[in-house]
Amino acid sequence: MENNMSYADEEKIKNTAHLKGLLEQLPPFCYTYFRGIAQTTSVKTRMGYAYDLKIFFGFLCERHKHFKGIKFEDIRPEDLDYVKSTDIEEFLDYVSIYVPYDDESGKNKGPKILNNECAKSRKLAAVRGMYKYYLRKGLITKDPAALVEAPKIHDKNIIRLEANEVANLLDEVENGDNLTDRQQKFHEKTKIRDLAIISTLVGTGIRVSECVGLNVDDIDFDSYSFMITRKGGKQAQIYFGDEVAEALADYIGYRKEHPPADENDKALFLSNRGKRISVRQVELMVKKYAQTAVKLKKITPHKLRSTFGTNLYLETGDIYLVADVLGHADVNTTRKHYTATEIELKRKAARKINLRKD
Repeated sequence: MENNMSYADEEKIKNTAHLKGLLEQLPPFCYTYFRGIAQTTSVKTRMGYAYDLKIFFGFLCERHKHFKGIKFEDIRPEDLDYVKSTDIEEFLDYVSIYVPYDDESGKNKGPKILNNECAKSRKLAAVRGMYKYYLRKGLITKDPAALVEAPKIHDKNIIRLEANEVANLLDEVENGDNLTDRQQKFHEKTKIRDLAIISTLVGTGIRVSECVGLNVDDIDFDSYSFMITRKGGKQAQIYFGDEVAEALADYIGYRKEHPPADENDKALFLSNRGKRISVRQVELMVKKYAQTAVKLKKITPHKLRSTFGTNLYLETGDIYLVADVLGHADVNTTRKHYTATEIELKRKAARKINLRKD
């Protein structure tokens, strides 16, 4: 029987099950908060909040005098009133580098974890959301999280590939000259697929999750386009050029000769086991080729997306087009990331203006 469930639906079911497991690790009262925000947040957002609140309660049980010796299952909403804004500020300092807390043993375990400003800001957002919800419901009397300033996020320069670096990366995927002996054993079996994936990422700018979610039926070589499912379930038609078309056509021909484990599986890109390739597998694959082809830069699938976005902006000078193609809901997000590119475009435009020469 053919499975008509989309990749996005499969991921939602898997993430929902994962979220349920995470909620079981939190104080029971938190369930009402997550139920309350279910209609306004994605499953992945709630998963992130659950992770962060687990760390927050672990911090309280480890460091806060009121919570010491209390197990998660015994924490009540009214206990939140014992937390001051200074405690939450200490929490943000604590997560700069910490060892995870185990509620069962009451001890720390596992390797140290580092958090930058973005990660701290996300953790504060989780705590703020919880306090805001329970204050609105009348279960607590104050909101100390609202008094805490979010960490300042320092802008980072976009890491992208230059034209020669893209060529080097694709050459390495095709030839595998610099791979280890062990990697080269698998290279002959995977190079056609790997070239199609990396060409698609750097040639269209789609997210890695959108790439692995592609099905064979999504590709239309007549219009040089394919359909993807964006964040939130919205569908978008993405166009590609000749080189991407050639790489995709070669791989689809290869795929016909090496069908999936389940003959009804419509996934375009398959793992060595004949199942839909995962995001993590693509990340590791990109890393494998990039660390020999582009040694001075840490290249990820997202960096390939940035490379496409920069090239498209330099080619068109249209920030709204770039935002639309990349699937950004707010053009200001795009503008923020491509400020340096915008300055370069202005410089080029200024140099084209002649005052006394024809």
